[in-house]
Amino acid sequence: MSVPSPGAGAPHILDNPALASLTGPHALFAERRGRILRYPVDVSPWLALPSEPDADDWADLAALAGPGAEVGLPGFQGELPDGWDLTMNIAGVQLVDEGMDAVPEPQAVRLGPADVPEILDLVERTRPGPFLPRTIELGTYLGIRRDGKLIAMAGERLHPPGWTEISAVCTDAAYRGEGLATRLIRAVAYGIRARGETPFLHTGAENTTAIRLYESLGFRLRRRTAFLAARVPQTFGQSAPVPVDVPAL
Repeated sequence: MSVPSPGAGAPHILDNPALASLTGPHALFAERRGRILRYPVDVSPWLALPSEPDADDWADLAALAGPGAEVGLPGFQGELPDGWDLTMNIAGVQLVDEGMDAVPEPQAVRLGPADVPEILDLVERTRPGPFLPRTIELGTYLGIRRDGKLIAMAGERLHPPGWTEISAVCTDAAYRGEGLATRLIRAVAYGIRARGETPFLHTGAENTTAIRLYESLGFRLRRRTAFLAARVPQTFGQSAPVPVDVPAL
């Protein structure tokens, strides 16, 4: 079944945030074939489908990704063409800021390309979600160090007009319980708000600890979604579609 968007009427810009990003502030990253857009594979796994992709769109995606490639389809609410294997199906949520106390963090430092090896090591140990060698280019990433070691971070990912996603929130296990994630989220949000934009974020629906933290900071649930991935057929055909069963919350 598909995941419902809240309310009725015209689609909201956050219903397809990757498309809004890649046709907006992140257009400089966009790789395009027909109506399919994606980030470079070393920047982000997010790609953007039209709201109702047709057979030509799936053919363009297959050509862009290549036979046998795995592609992320976050938020997709439809049917996969025959022959596409679903490889990931995780229930998720999208939350938006409704009054967080956004303040700078004196201990936070701006992270850059030179910090990527350390970031990748922290991400590997804490699993906040995908972070690739060039993800750092998508926006501001802040970190906290102890004795020179990176122990916590948070930053910006998707960037639809008027909105910025907070992502890669993680803390080394040895330093949890000190409120570092809270401080960094507020600091990243402060920078977003300073541009006149609104923070939002995604997380897994089963990550109740993170959801409670975000709600305590002033985020509210906007919509339920799903993080999907599928494998492109070795030989792509335009056959009858197969429904995708998105897990309910």
